[in-house]
Amino acid sequence: MQGVLVTMRWTVEQAYAHCRELTIRHYENFPVGSWCVPRAMQRHYCSIYAFARTADDFADERRDQPQQFALLDDWERRLRRCVDDPEDHPVFVALGQTMRECELPVEWLADLLQAFRMDVAVKRYATFDDVLGYCRYSANPVGRLILALFGYRDAERQRQSDAICTALQLANFWQDVAIDLKKDRIYIPLEDQARFKVSEDALRRHEWSDAVRELLAYEVERTWRLFAEGAPLPSSVGRRLGWELRCVWWGGTRILERIAANGYDIFRRRPTLTTMDKLSMVWRALSGQPLKRGERQAAGEGGIAASVGSGAGGV
Repeated sequence: MQGVLVTMRWTVEQAYAHCRELTIRHYENFPVGSWCVPRAMQRHYCSIYAFARTADDFADERRDQPQQFALLDDWERRLRRCVDDPEDHPVFVALGQTMRECELPVEWLADLLQAFRMDVAVKRYATFDDVLGYCRYSANPVGRLILALFGYRDAERQRQSDAICTALQLANFWQDVAIDLKKDRIYIPLEDQARFKVSEDALRRHEWSDAVRELLAYEVERTWRLFAEGAPLPSSVGRRLGWELRCVWWGGTRILERIAANGYDIFRRRPTLTTMDKLSMVWRALSGQPLKRGERQAAGEGGIAASVGSGAGGV
């Protein structure tokens, strides 16, 4: 398919149309977020998403590690030359135009490729700092790119965006523990598994226990703290971007709430957002409801988080 794409001569308009089609086909949340994004800016969203989606497929859908690295390296070479020397691949015709118009730093896009290389090579993380290091490449550049598209490039907003993006990535990890195990990936830090005396074999066997429950409660609690750190961001940007960021914040924290409501059992029932959850996200975003944790969740769903905080040495 890649060979067919590069044999065509793509106009900028055709290239953006290709990226939009790929985005709508793959990104289930795009219809929710797209109404928050000015129409003129949606094409830039799509070019960035198409770039990242294709690279992610290189990392996830192939099993030959040397070939995966070769494809990602080639993708980075194309990235670094597309601003000054647009080529015939539609993703880079569109992305090069986006980078020129919006003055996007190439390194933020290259960071995403580094995350995909880590997906290929790294299956375990020793410490929570190591997991945060992965999020620095996999999640944080996305928020910074979106801020830049809207003209925000200051350090404080970037810091708050990093907190939200990292929290979203972590929420996804805790949501998908069982799915990632099938891919031989475990994002729960080894140091935390040891602290709560949860073995990798127990995780692989989906063994449910108080130790697993307390381990997940611990990870969810520290993720809430990151969401709280980023909560001021939506109020510091324009209305349209603020709506989108509020939807994102409510969606990520709702996943944490659902994990807690399931008793932190991530094996028997994968927490997902329902239609009502999504409608609630939109209503909360449009109404400007303050971004804060509900009293029940703050209390630790019956004391679980509080007991973990004292029994495991705190977060």
